[in-house]
Amino acid sequence: MRERIDGASFAQAIIHAAASINLEKQQINELNVFPVPDGDTGTNMGLTISTAATELRKKQPRTVGEAAGTTASALLRGARGNSGVILSLLFRGFSKAVKDKDEIDGRDLAIALDFGVAAAYKAVMKPAEGTILTVSRLAAARAADAARKTPNDPEAVLEAAIAEGQVALEHTTEMNPVLKKAGVVDAGGKGFLVILQGMLDSLRGLPLPEGGEESAKSENKTDYAAIAAEEITFTFDTVFIVRKTSDKGLESFEAYLNSIGDSLVIGEDDDCFKVHVHTDIPGAALTEAQKYGTLELAKIENMRTQAEDLAAGRHIQSTDDLEDDHDHQEGGRKIAAPEKKYGVVAVAAGEGLAAVFRDLGADGVISGGQTMNPSTDDIMKVIDATPAEIVFVLPNNGNIIMAAQQCVPLAEGKQVVVLPTKTVPQGISALMVMDLEASQEDNVAAMTEAIGNVHTSEITYAARDSDFDGFAIKQGDYLALTEHQLFGTDTDLDALLRRLAEADAQQSAEFINIFYGEDVTEEEAQKALELFTQCCPKAEITLLSGGQPVYYYMISAE
Repeated sequence: MRERIDGASFAQAIIHAAASINLEKQQINELNVFPVPDGDTGTNMGLTISTAATELRKKQPRTVGEAAGTTASALLRGARGNSGVILSLLFRGFSKAVKDKDEIDGRDLAIALDFGVAAAYKAVMKPAEGTILTVSRLAAARAADAARKTPNDPEAVLEAAIAEGQVALEHTTEMNPVLKKAGVVDAGGKGFLVILQGMLDSLRGLPLPEGGEESAKSENKTDYAAIAAEEITFTFDTVFIVRKTSDKGLESFEAYLNSIGDSLVIGEDDDCFKVHVHTDIPGAALTEAQKYGTLELAKIENMRTQAEDLAAGRHIQSTDDLEDDHDHQEGGRKIAAPEKKYGVVAVAAGEGLAAVFRDLGADGVISGGQTMNPSTDDIMKVIDATPAEIVFVLPNNGNIIMAAQQCVPLAEGKQVVVLPTKTVPQGISALMVMDLEASQEDNVAAMTEAIGNVHTSEITYAARDSDFDGFAIKQGDYLALTEHQLFGTDTDLDALLRRLAEADAQQSAEFINIFYGEDVTEEEAQKALELFTQCCPKAEITLLSGGQPVYYYMISAE
């Protein structure tokens, strides 16, 4: 029986938890109520806690206070989606409870879990029951009971918390009407328990789940610990990205790289290619690459010295250290000095939608939304780069609002105002009424009013079979959503478009904008325009290429 948890044990527990949830993330994703292929709960929670696992591997904290502080800081910056933000809040409270402790026992653990719950409930404006909040609260209460009986057994305390959490998780179906309709438990609560179980498994000495560790690590990190110096044929691990400037094929370039190195991998799309190669002459590889395009990013690391450092028990030097040193020298962040009163940062997936926001004056557009929720750190970096005194943030997705709001207290040298836009059309309408000469209060009022005047409809597809709210949904069916509520399903896209066009919101609208996605041809989009023109003769209708993934159409009506 383990009586105390030290810094190394806590760090390993978080790493184990990250591996556990990454292994089970798809099962958690499938608990999502809507079967749409959005950025899902398991994915968001896995990406969020993996940021902490990465930091803990780098820093190897000595005390629990250091380990918990590193975890909380990384989770805050890496938080994705509402579930990721709440997870970061739970660990933020946890870290405050143990910040001065070298080790913790069962009683300390229970207190820290309770602090985490308090922090999460305090930060959520309208906490709903039947969610991760409920599961964490009841689990923490049971942990406190267990700690009174076995204060020197943190494993028993954590085990009791998980057992009570499982009971609470089963009850979420009855507590939350939406979950009850879908017949599932809360995905966030499930993810939280997977994390706690991963931590307990680590404390008990169980090995990392097979396949989980790789999922939790960055895809582009080489596992240097597995490399012996004598096994290294070429010295430099070389990775770079090239933006194409011609249609020239890469066959000759691939042959050249194979002649000067090994372990070659080339990933390519229409615009750029990424190369990973081991070679003794990385400069030659980079020079040759520039015959095919513009070099955008490069990373070169000496695997021999890294292997020597590893064998000697020293810290492994990498390009990550250069980034850390640079950040330290520059104060940790690059923050653009204000050059104007107002700036705007928006989130949008699809180059067409991004272009609309830029044309309307947005300073920065963060790629994300439906298929990938950006982290707090992703949003913060663009805010920092915006040269304005006041920065309006348009999340344009209900699952990104909380992550954006975490940026407000993190901002330095500028004020951040997050407008609760839940759809891209809401964000566009809000930006259209912003007045550079008006006061902040007047702009917030006008933009908020504009948000309320927009009715948004979307058409996507079912990622899996589901029985929701009276709809028997089959994988691949087309789904129509209005304000993210299920409007209808069909196997015929044109029929579903017509039903939307004939709905009250479109029939009473003066202006309708149709944004078509990356999987819709221009010919198909023109047919959709003709259909809406026929069904909505009183409205002024505009067709735009949004280029968004997942959603065939986004339709705004005002």
